[in-house]
Amino acid sequence: MNISKFVMPEIIFGKDSLQQTGECCLRLGAKKVLIVSDPGVMEAGWVDKVTAICDASRLPYEIFCEITANPKDYEITRGVEMYQTSECDAIIGIGGGSAIDAAKAIAILATNGGTIHDYEGVDKIEVPLPPLLMIPTTAGSGSEVSQFSVIVDSKRQVKMTIVSKSLVPDIAITDPYTLVTKDQELTAETGMDVLTHAIEAFVSTAATPLTDVQAKNAMMLVAKYLRPSTASRTNEEAKTAMAMASLQAGLAFSNAILGAVHAMSHAVGGYLDMPHGKLNAILLPYVMEYNFLAAPDRFMQIAELMGQNITGMTSAEAGKLAVHHVKQLAMDIGSPQRLSDIGLKEEHIKRMSEAASQDVCIITNPRDATVKDLEAIFHRAL
Repeated sequence: MNISKFVMPEIIFGKDSLQQTGECCLRLGAKKVLIVSDPGVMEAGWVDKVTAICDASRLPYEIFCEITANPKDYEITRGVEMYQTSECDAIIGIGGGSAIDAAKAIAILATNGGTIHDYEGVDKIEVPLPPLLMIPTTAGSGSEVSQFSVIVDSKRQVKMTIVSKSLVPDIAITDPYTLVTKDQELTAETGMDVLTHAIEAFVSTAATPLTDVQAKNAMMLVAKYLRPSTASRTNEEAKTAMAMASLQAGLAFSNAILGAVHAMSHAVGGYLDMPHGKLNAILLPYVMEYNFLAAPDRFMQIAELMGQNITGMTSAEAGKLAVHHVKQLAMDIGSPQRLSDIGLKEEHIKRMSEAASQDVCIITNPRDATVKDLEAIFHRAL
């Protein structure tokens, strides 16, 4: 067995765990925090809840909520300016992957300087970051436990993937109750992102026994609970299960990395500013079909983990069943089925394929994928 590193933050999980925010920040030595979020989370009331907790802990703060769905480089610059002029010394990120990725990016520049473009790629952060506490409000990105931050380069119109163990937050607080303010569409999108994380981590060339156990459990939870979670905002069992699935899938992909689905969705999302979860939901089954050749036994397990009876099946039959089940799940929760449904055009495919071939996530895809291969996948999904 190969010895591999497995990085993760301190994790606090459970109903009302949000109440520990102030105590956690003080424990990290924070004197004044920058709260990074977005307008949707602000409107839902979660930022107000965090500030009330900070007030009760006598912890000063500033709020930066100028983050869009795919956070941009210039938004990070504005956030750093607020962090520095307000003399903050720690950061709370609260929201979905966009807010948390932005909080991490702000932290990079707060201590390392330069522009966020300087850190695209792997292990380019040299100076330790300020204390980071992350609070997810979507069961989706897993960014609160990962070593990733994804930021749009507004000039090149591409998503920059930044990977470093320095980006693993100090503390992640997951309170499943925050999921009750998500609408059906966002629940579906983020849930398919969780499934993509789990499947890509499970078939990754960097998968280990430690990442496998997280990815497997996440797949089982999504298969059982994403439908009821999408159907009802008040299903506490489903919300808690999806919060756990997101957490475990995040731990899995943070350490095993990802694959072609994310490389391709990063390319499209950066250029056309499309929702990440929707892109993953569409691309996942087509990439699974492509990757099957490289890991048939793994895809056979995926079918079983998602509740399918594979008794007597060949690996090829089980693999096809896994793909079919993923497509059916996406259809059941109302996800779009084709890239053309959300605005991708034939003329975009060549540029998207070239960008995807340069994304760091493609490195751990189980099957080699050239630009031509990626073009073919895009065409099938169009």
